[in-house]
Amino acid sequence: MNKQPFAVGVSVIVPAMNEAENLPHVFATLPDWIDEVVLVDGNSTDDTVAVARRLRPDLRVVVQTRRGKGNALIEGFRAARGDIIVMIDADGSTDGREIRSFVSALVNGADFAKGSRYAPGGGSDDLSPIRSLGNRFLTGLTNLLYGTRYTDLCYGYNAFWARHLEVLDLDCDGFEIETLMNVRAAQAGLVIREVPSHERCRIHGESNLHALRDGWRVFRTIWRERLHGAAVPAPAPEVVGVALAK
Repeated sequence: MNKQPFAVGVSVIVPAMNEAENLPHVFATLPDWIDEVVLVDGNSTDDTVAVARRLRPDLRVVVQTRRGKGNALIEGFRAARGDIIVMIDADGSTDGREIRSFVSALVNGADFAKGSRYAPGGGSDDLSPIRSLGNRFLTGLTNLLYGTRYTDLCYGYNAFWARHLEVLDLDCDGFEIETLMNVRAAQAGLVIREVPSHERCRIHGESNLHALRDGWRVFRTIWRERLHGAAVPAPAPEVVGVALAK
């Protein structure tokens, strides 16, 4: 395994369904020092798997058994072999070159490195006014109920030590997966650091995200976890690194 520039194994999980056109761009941004890429295929009807294998002959492919981004990530996490797990999107919105900042945060003491588009140095080319408003409301609600000081709740670029999978105990199928991870990381008292990240627009195709439907699922997740678990007052997550200039 390539141990440069970090003396840990790094697995990158890429959930994908019909993303054949986007994968060349996504894979081109991945650092050459990562140890493995796990593509979780959501039963694509295009050439997603074939394109991915052509781009990365060492690719590991997991075929999703159910539906939804949450389920895809959970299955990818279980298959990962690295010490650190990084989750990115297959639509071109997340930049693999930022993985270095996430891994740096972890090897320097964090348990969970949380991407933020609102932290200094972060940003987004894709957030609509309604999605931004909803995200800020849900982020504020989470901070109020859990004693956290997150700046960006609903963002899918995150990394964590694989040894924390057991305490996160992930069990959801949809886009609320990021919220569940953030809440349970706080409840478990993990050291959380926010990493500035710049989100780009999807390159090809249409998103499966539905603002109202998925926002409601996130809202329900926040309340459900608060009712069934103890809130753990947490210090403000430290902002580390600087997002790459685009």
